[in-house]
Amino acid sequence: MLLNFSIIIPVYNRPDEVRELFQSLARQQYDKPFEVVLVEDGSSLTSEKVVDEFKHVLEIAYLFKPNSGPGDSRNQGMIKAGGNYFLILDSDCVLPPSYLNHVENALSEDYVDCFGGPDTADTSFTVLQRAINYSMTSFLTTGGIRGHKNAATSFQPRSFNMGLSKKAFAASGGFGNIHPGEDPDLSLRLKQMGYDIRLIPEAFVYHKRRISFRSFANQVYKFGLARPILNKWHKKSSRLTFWFPTFFTLGLLFAMVLIFIPWYWPIGAFGVYFFLILIDAWVKTRSLGIGLLALPAVMIQFAGYGFGFLKSIILINFSKKKPRELFPKLFFEPTKT
Repeated sequence: MLLNFSIIIPVYNRPDEVRELFQSLARQQYDKPFEVVLVEDGSSLTSEKVVDEFKHVLEIAYLFKPNSGPGDSRNQGMIKAGGNYFLILDSDCVLPPSYLNHVENALSEDYVDCFGGPDTADTSFTVLQRAINYSMTSFLTTGGIRGHKNAATSFQPRSFNMGLSKKAFAASGGFGNIHPGEDPDLSLRLKQMGYDIRLIPEAFVYHKRRISFRSFANQVYKFGLARPILNKWHKKSSRLTFWFPTFFTLGLLFAMVLIFIPWYWPIGAFGVYFFLILIDAWVKTRSLGIGLLALPAVMIQFAGYGFGFLKSIILINFSKKKPRELFPKLFFEPTKT
């Protein structure tokens, strides 16, 4: 199949991020033409000046629409795109120069209508960004599947680095209006329709999250809220491992209570785990500071997701309300056409 790439990027008030992403697109070693579709999702701080800076270097289609969330923005971008294969990126990503070559080589050797790539942190990122990246991607946390080769066949792409054929988009209707969770929802629907999905480990991106511990906690809490909704929509997707952050956090709280008995070995077991996190993050990043910050990052990830998941499980199973009524902030209204 002759691949003609359109790169789809939704953005909301992040022109500086777009500039960095465009710079990385301009440095691609790919020798074939590709299109960039930037979808402004109701921004008050637009990327218009950035588009003007790069319009002589990149082929850019610039769309502006009312705010309707990243899923619908991606869909609108794919509707307008001219390519037959869409590469979906978040605005806070930066691509290595070989990214497009890796994608084309992988799809040429073993074509699939949908793929995902992993994310990593560049050494230029802040200590906090790299600590949170470690927490989100480490095999010692729940993030190992995001880029682990052994998980390639069960991989659910994430929309910060995802590929989707025009054919699969037309058949599926693209992303739903839940956020977060719109990407695993699309992956599960595609699998039910018989489409193959896989991980391309070489097609990684540098995911430059502009984030604080507070915003990270809010992000993973929403992830936890969304997962039981997805399990309700896709009953075969439910896994016991989704409970792990909840069990971990409740277990840690219980172990802290047991100190007063006194009974120390449970909290000691958690101490060993966190010590392994510290050493692993230190060794992999060669930074003790990142290793130390990885400890609260992992705890925030587990606690935020775990309590969000538990709350959602309880309300969805014991309330007569629909998910959209229970968690209206997780849903957007699509653009009216």
